[in-house]
Amino acid sequence: MPEKKQTAGRGAYEWVQALVCSVLTVVLIFTFAVRIVRVSGESMRETLQDQDMLVVLNNWLCGGYEPGDIVILQRDDFYGGEPIVKRVIATEGQTVDIDFDAGVVYVDGAALEEPYTREPTWTQEGTEFPLTVPEGCVFVMGDNRNDSDDSRDSALGPVDTRCVLGRALLLAVPGPTADTEQRDWSRVGILN
Repeated sequence: MPEKKQTAGRGAYEWVQALVCSVLTVVLIFTFAVRIVRVSGESMRETLQDQDMLVVLNNWLCGGYEPGDIVILQRDDFYGGEPIVKRVIATEGQTVDIDFDAGVVYVDGAALEEPYTREPTWTQEGTEFPLTVPEGCVFVMGDNRNDSDDSRDSALGPVDTRCVLGRALLLAVPGPTADTEQRDWSRVGILN
């Protein structure tokens, strides 16, 4: 009989130990490696919808940003310090120009192919173009170009990469789509 008690006690101890290790691992991952961010607003529509939940790789693990990356940034002097989600259009040293009559964005003289945008870029926000992105900065825009406050806004301009919280890795929980007000679970997955 004492042998059965010892085996049962050992099994419970191992179960608790595994549970504690699992919880600690999750806490460490969400503290240092990734975070969950909720999209607020329609500036990234159709790529992302209002209330989408994203898994974001923290800035210090990103190793730099590339054009096309979806990033979360935060500056105290913009949007009341709330995190915002945008797409990197250009990185340091690249020159951005926008033909607002044609709605076309150019980087280093080449027109961007942007299948992710909702419509051409018609809205000017106050930044003077052409603009060369300063060292340590990125130029960001929303995919819903004409309903997005982004680097075209002189209040934001090119964003220091120290203000970037991280790169969006995947859409974890979809918010309701703007057109149907239903959650489209087929959108869940890795973001480009």
